Amino acid sequence: MNVENAKAQMRKGVLEYCILSLLKEQELYPSDIIERLKEAKLIIVEGTLYPLLTRLKNAGVLSYRWQESTSGPPRKYYSLTQDGEQFLEELHGTWQTLERAVQLTRSTENSPAK
Repeated sequence: MNVENAKAQMRKGVLEYCILSLLKEQELYPSDIIERLKEAKLIIVEGTLYPLLTRLKNAGVLSYRWQESTSGPPRKYYSLTQDGEQFLEELHGTWQTLERAVQLTRSTENSPAK
């Protein structure tokens, strides 16, 4: 079994949740999202991010606005919609449930067998 494939699947599974969590704090430009994820050790490339942002925008979870830039073309800044905030709250509840389940299974791996 390839551990790198398993790690990649785990990262993909939480990527949407992490991006939406970042956008709950403030609207962001895609390169800012990439930078914040890198700081959190969740490496992502533009080729992964842009299709995900487009899919979330088309689903009504995100919106964007254009802002003129002094150093190039206008920039697209993304933010959560009201539906996106509700969606994130549901994901947060699921994350908490998963986190508890993982902690419970890990605590039983360290306890003596019955």
